[in-house]
Amino acid sequence: MNTGELLIALALALPLFAAAATYAVGRMPDVRETLTLVSAIGLTIITLSMAVRTGAGDAPQLVMARPLQGLELAFRLEPLGALFALMASVLWGINSMFSIGYMRGKREPNQTRFYVCFCFAIFGVMGIAMAANLFTLFVFYEVLTFSTYPLVAHKGDEPARRAGRIYLAILVGASVTLLLPGIIAVQAIAGSTDFVEGGLLQGKVNLDVGGILLALLVFGAAKAALMPVHSWLPTAMVAPAPVSALLHAVAVVKAGVFTIMKISAFTFGPNLIGHMPVAQWLLWLAAATIVISSLVAMRKDDLKARLAWSTIGQLAYVTSAALLPAAAGFAAGGLHLLAHAVAKITLFMCAGAIYVATGATRVSQMRGLGRRMPVVFFCFLVGALSIVGMPPFAGMWSKFLLITASFGSEEWITATAMIVSSMLSLFYLAPIAIRGLLPPASDAAPVEFVRPGGAPGLTVAPLVITAIASVALFFFADEVIAFLVPVAGAAP
Repeated sequence: MNTGELLIALALALPLFAAAATYAVGRMPDVRETLTLVSAIGLTIITLSMAVRTGAGDAPQLVMARPLQGLELAFRLEPLGALFALMASVLWGINSMFSIGYMRGKREPNQTRFYVCFCFAIFGVMGIAMAANLFTLFVFYEVLTFSTYPLVAHKGDEPARRAGRIYLAILVGASVTLLLPGIIAVQAIAGSTDFVEGGLLQGKVNLDVGGILLALLVFGAAKAALMPVHSWLPTAMVAPAPVSALLHAVAVVKAGVFTIMKISAFTFGPNLIGHMPVAQWLLWLAAATIVISSLVAMRKDDLKARLAWSTIGQLAYVTSAALLPAAAGFAAGGLHLLAHAVAKITLFMCAGAIYVATGATRVSQMRGLGRRMPVVFFCFLVGALSIVGMPPFAGMWSKFLLITASFGSEEWITATAMIVSSMLSLFYLAPIAIRGLLPPASDAAPVEFVRPGGAPGLTVAPLVITAIASVALFFFADEVIAFLVPVAGAAP
């Protein structure tokens, strides 16, 4: 086994080892949580090593099994996958730190199960990020679904159980009825499901058949929450804040849009995508998702629900990037995947810190609260402005490049939807922080702390880290784009 194969094996084995070890020491909270943090750091070192090798042109790859002729359980890194794996491992560590503060601060039950399921979810993400073909991706895609179901239903009450049922029904239903048939059809047509530079199906299907396959695979990747397969996402907000952060930033929704980007670049290829009428219709549907979700978000008083609807729209930006006939759009989509992850995990951790300290969950309860929790609300403002696309925050560059690519491709509807959504997000996100920090004199006194001392330090430190990262990524956006150029080059 060479170094690249060893790194892939370690990236898969470490989360599984962490899950088993966490379960074994479940009655020793300090040991359990230290183990979680050490595992996240170890995985970050592994994924960073893989990213460096991939950037140097020596991408790790490993064939693990051949269950059937023409089907392989195989892994191969390319820049987009390496970026996704590194992002997930870093944010796993940060979110784990936040989870410790939150779970202890709220005295949540079933904490060992929570951390074990987190490990299995990261195992699923690693498999998705490193998958060399659609078959392997599908296997780990389902691992991710079933490992996150207990997290969605964590509270165990009727709303949580109902949310869990909806979560499974939509995600598993879409996978079984749409994604899996699409993968089987690709295998039947091409004799393989491998991800191929330029597109596996290029020259092998006509536009009509290709259009049907594209629709099956895009809607089958329901974790991307493209309307109308989006309702699971706001429903899942009954879960604790660390789970919401996992769903929106680290794992689930990012796995969905990552899958669509891989399918676009490596299963269909830019030339085929650019000539299919169905791709145009999907672009228009993504544009509608961007605007409608923003309008719905404006009407939500529940803070996590507002953030959830915001996520639906931001995911559609990445879906649009995958379908735009432009290399700049594809690279910008990869940058937006990263920028949104860092900003949105900041917002959800802020919501969690506020809830632990005060029990407040509604936007209308945030007025003046920033004076008691200035660090939390300032970080919320940073995350919000990055989502809006304001400088000097990471979201500015990804949105600028996506809008520019849309105009350059003469996709006026897509570009207009992105501009309108950015303006709307300014109105439904930024005022939460501003009115929290600078309330009018006529506002009532802010809600009191229900926890002595306010939010635990371990819930505040992580969101400070991610807020700083949102600023840092603004200055390192060129490096991210340059890293993604090989993938974008395959999607001109």
